[in-house]
Amino acid sequence: MTERKRTPWVVGVSGASGTPYAASVIRGLVAAGESVDLVVSRASRLTLLDETGIAFRDAHWREDLAEWLARGADGKPGTFEAGDLDDVRYWGAGDLAAGPSSGSYPVKGMLIVPASTACVAGVALGLSKDLLQRVASVTLKERRRLVVAVRETPLNGQTLKHLVALDEAGAVVLPASPAFYAGATHIQDLVDFVAGRVLDAAGVPHGLYRRWEGELGSARPRA
Repeated sequence: MTERKRTPWVVGVSGASGTPYAASVIRGLVAAGESVDLVVSRASRLTLLDETGIAFRDAHWREDLAEWLARGADGKPGTFEAGDLDDVRYWGAGDLAAGPSSGSYPVKGMLIVPASTACVAGVALGLSKDLLQRVASVTLKERRRLVVAVRETPLNGQTLKHLVALDEAGAVVLPASPAFYAGATHIQDLVDFVAGRVLDAAGVPHGLYRRWEGELGSARPRA
């Protein structure tokens, strides 16, 4: 019997605020049975520590990731089951010889969640200053799906130009903008909406949010 070829989604986490978005996307990928290659930038470790209190360590990444995925968007531990992380692989941000740095390494595409404006600029300009940016460049050159969930407000003209450049290069520019038509009652609902839209752009099935069905007020509780 031929062993199934592992073809993961690369999830890149940059230093923008919004680490709960990344956690929700990773949980969604794992729940869908997708393989995941994870790249956590150095700047994002500071954001993760600030937003969750978790110190993400290379030598203990699996334990730290499990703790991160178990937290809700409100920071409460034990909100979720982390899921089976056996098919999650971690690559250090400084490892430019990592598998995903080469176009010959098979992946389905890359999801950058959240994407800081510095990350957007680096990818748009092809700087490849760390593994996250390098993988994004490879994803574009190989014509694979790249979803960039930019998280910043307001946006200046230079960042807007970079986002247009990414769109023209074939990336999906997906601002981390929650919607309210799905009947959100908790911060987690807003986070899951954005994560769900990221997974929609990747073509990964999920049940993270209630979809619009064309009926006004259908998300409100019935009297």
